[in-house]
Amino acid sequence: MAHDAGHEAPALDARTLLDLAPDGLAVIDRNGRLILANPAALRLCGLSPSDLPGAASPFPSSGGAEEAVVGWEAPGGGRREFAYQVRASRRGERVVAFRDVTESRRHQRRLAAIASAAGRVAAECSLSSTLDALAKEVLEADALASVQILTVNAAGESFQVMGTAGFGSTPDFFDLLIACMEAGAELRMIDAFTSRRPVVVPHRYATVMTDPVWEPIREHMRHPEWDWFASVPLLVRGEPVGVLNAYFAPGQEIGRTALDFLMAMGEQAAQAVAYAALLEREREVARREERQRLARDLHDSVVQQVFSMGMQVESLGMLSARGAVVDSAYVTRVAQELAGISKAVLGDLRAMVTDLHPTALSDEGLPAAVRTLAAVTTGRTGFEVCVTVTDQDDELGDLESELCEDAYRVVAEALHNSVKHSGGSLVTIDLALTRRGTQRRLTCEIADDGRGLPEQPAGEGGFGMTAMRERAARWDGELTTSARPSERGALVRLAIPLPTLLPAGPTRRPSLGNS
Repeated sequence: MAHDAGHEAPALDARTLLDLAPDGLAVIDRNGRLILANPAALRLCGLSPSDLPGAASPFPSSGGAEEAVVGWEAPGGGRREFAYQVRASRRGERVVAFRDVTESRRHQRRLAAIASAAGRVAAECSLSSTLDALAKEVLEADALASVQILTVNAAGESFQVMGTAGFGSTPDFFDLLIACMEAGAELRMIDAFTSRRPVVVPHRYATVMTDPVWEPIREHMRHPEWDWFASVPLLVRGEPVGVLNAYFAPGQEIGRTALDFLMAMGEQAAQAVAYAALLEREREVARREERQRLARDLHDSVVQQVFSMGMQVESLGMLSARGAVVDSAYVTRVAQELAGISKAVLGDLRAMVTDLHPTALSDEGLPAAVRTLAAVTTGRTGFEVCVTVTDQDDELGDLESELCEDAYRVVAEALHNSVKHSGGSLVTIDLALTRRGTQRRLTCEIADDGRGLPEQPAGEGGFGMTAMRERAARWDGELTTSARPSERGALVRLAIPLPTLLPAGPTRRPSLGNS
């Protein structure tokens, strides 16, 4: 309909404008009570017109003109977040304009949680601490009642709770669930696991609290109170390895965005499980290689020596059994040989124990542990092993225990190789902590006077050389091997850059070697 050019359309009155406004507008008295509120304000706060005046305000008694955010527990359940601004009136009352930012704030927390979870998967030392942290991230991002992350055990026969937030810790949680299932309860987390698809169950809390089949687990799941339930599978290369269970607070419903967030966090949890399994496989390979090395060492020394002792004793026994007179000089010679062999066996065993568990490393530091290793090696093999330490500022004793452990293992492996393969008679070990400006560097050089290194393509080598390079790389260091300049023999050099300050004592650094 056309309007007369000489007349303007009637303006909406102020009351109508307030009623149509999409944002909440309210007047609050000196005591923080609502006096007036437009329909949008009532709707956002979950109040009815009959609740006014006198209803508690969600906004703090103090506040300025700058926009702030406040949380609000609606009377009907459900948590909301409001962005608001306050203007004070002359009579001491305050006028508040506010809007609902619950979803946008939740979205921000979800994105932050996913990013934080990805960082934790790469940095945490153990699977349980990683999954505990992920469970807490999920809980806080969506203000849930509780979160659990369960993984299947090594045998694939049962679940174990590896991460939890909200509910208390119950070691036999899965056993209690099985008791419920045997009583007739339907375990929807099993459905999520076997189907490889997320499962959502509305109003699950009421069922658990009232149906007798849930009695074994009821007290554990009673507090904090929850309502909807969701379970998403943890998939590694398409195969399920666990589930993430989310228990939503009363008033919350599981929409598409919430489910997408749970699935994203489930992917991070699955990566953590896969990462831990990979590390365990690598450790098992290392343990197997170490057992093989010990078996070779035992066979090359201890086993052969013990076999020789057995032959000597058997010869004496055969002579005695014949009733013949045994020459005392012969007995004396055999006894001396047995004493010498037993001493050698004892020396070899002590050397192996020292190599496996260098007590001086934890008690007195890296230099003392290397000196002990040198002394034991000299006593066992006859090699002359000389140790030189350069540490002007006495900082070697303040290095991290794990760094010292890796440096010691590199020195021990290089020394073992020199003794076994070089054909020489002298090994020198130089430990140094040097400083150039603010840069510090730990170097370990192991050199022998033997036949030198065998020719092989760069980067190749046996398990021992690979393990040494991995230990160096763990600290952003470098391991090099070369012929000694102008001399016979081989040189192994470990160089590790150090931060300006390293924490003293056994402070742990997140690493690939711990899970």
